[in-house]
Amino acid sequence: MSRALRAWATLVTVLVGCAPPAPTAKVRRLELPAAYDRASSGPSVARLDWRTFFADAQLASLITEALAANPDLQIALQRIELARAGVRRATGALLPEISVAAGAGVQRFGTYTMDGAGNATTEITPGRLVPNPLGDLSVGLQTSWELDLWGKLRTLRGSARAQYLASIEGANLVITNLVTEIATAYFELLALDHTRDILQADLERQLQALEMMRLQKQAGRTNELAVQQFEAEVASTRALEAAVLQQVRELEHTLCVLAGRLPGPIARDKSLLEREVPSTLAAGVPSELLRNRPDIREAELQLMSAELELSAARAAFYPRLRISADLGYQAFNPRYLLSTPESVVASLAANLVAPLVNRRGIEADFAAASAIQVQAMYAYQGVVLRSFAEVASGLSALEQAAQIVAHQKLRHAATERVIETAGALFRAGKATYLDVLVAQQASLEARLSLVEALKAHHVARIRVYKALGGGWHGQLDVQP
Repeated sequence: MSRALRAWATLVTVLVGCAPPAPTAKVRRLELPAAYDRASSGPSVARLDWRTFFADAQLASLITEALAANPDLQIALQRIELARAGVRRATGALLPEISVAAGAGVQRFGTYTMDGAGNATTEITPGRLVPNPLGDLSVGLQTSWELDLWGKLRTLRGSARAQYLASIEGANLVITNLVTEIATAYFELLALDHTRDILQADLERQLQALEMMRLQKQAGRTNELAVQQFEAEVASTRALEAAVLQQVRELEHTLCVLAGRLPGPIARDKSLLEREVPSTLAAGVPSELLRNRPDIREAELQLMSAELELSAARAAFYPRLRISADLGYQAFNPRYLLSTPESVVASLAANLVAPLVNRRGIEADFAAASAIQVQAMYAYQGVVLRSFAEVASGLSALEQAAQIVAHQKLRHAATERVIETAGALFRAGKATYLDVLVAQQASLEARLSLVEALKAHHVARIRVYKALGGGWHGQLDVQP
């Protein structure tokens, strides 16, 4: 860009008073702590691939299927393509527009008009007057180019690129949510499988106890009330089993929808629930959240885009310089259309336009861009705050979940001893059927609580993995 053009544009700007207001929005900067309160040392587990983190072939197969067919993820991928098109559009705005044009027309001049009176005595070729009506044929190139004096178009291209990168992070966020949602539902399904096994085993034990009560009644050692109470327990357990079976079916259907397939059974390994897992996870340092969590990265890019949009809105107050040029052939008769150089036409023009009166539209656009920037700044701050809170809460929940599992295992072992003792005392006539019934109920509750604690422990690990920003690394093959 020549210095003369810039000088003229600056002069016009001063003369018409185009200087825009300066943005005054400020948001306090967040200072993250150096470390978390509860976390083991080492690099953050968020950098681990989800296959390594979960280490289960059937769960990995389910997640792989979902990453290829989940509808929400496919929609997110199309958002990337839309944003990519926006970058190409913004890049094209920086280049001259060149087009081929062809036209044909005819014009009749009135006798008592200026053109008609003048043409009546004017020769278009030697010895031949201008015909009336007069044809007009043209073919050639047309070009126009808006010079980016103030960097507005480059700024808009930068904003479009930031939006494109933000769309990639949005897709990564969908992947993270999808991976962890499937894993959570998978462990819930395993917990339901264990619950069904416990109920079936307890039902067999209850049926044996019921048969024993009937024998005791026949021997006169108990009454009908005891038999009826054990029959009620059997019916209650069967009802629980039916309810759990329905939950299994519903959860299987949910997983099928997440995987992008029709409802059907889900292959799974029940033993995974009882696998020992550590009570802590390596969380790294809080500053790693800014790199690992896709929602933070997306919010940061949205903020960058908003800042660039505000810069472009400020540039709208300055003059715009547009250059246009035409080159081609024009003639009144097809025989002369390509005659060179007689039919060659050319034009070159430059326009410098600056807003002078009624700038309310530009001022409104600037005010809207300023508000959007402030909104993006607060949105980014909110995402960072929530992310840190999620990690801190998740690490605490993981630690407590491990302790609950340990206590529930002790409780389960104790209730198993109680039920054995109660049965032996009842057979020896030193305990009532109520003692046996209470012992069985306590044992069932302890076993179900242990399953729930094991599930909660696994789910807590998944939530920490998600909170730290795990699950998306290396999944999208997209070039920024």
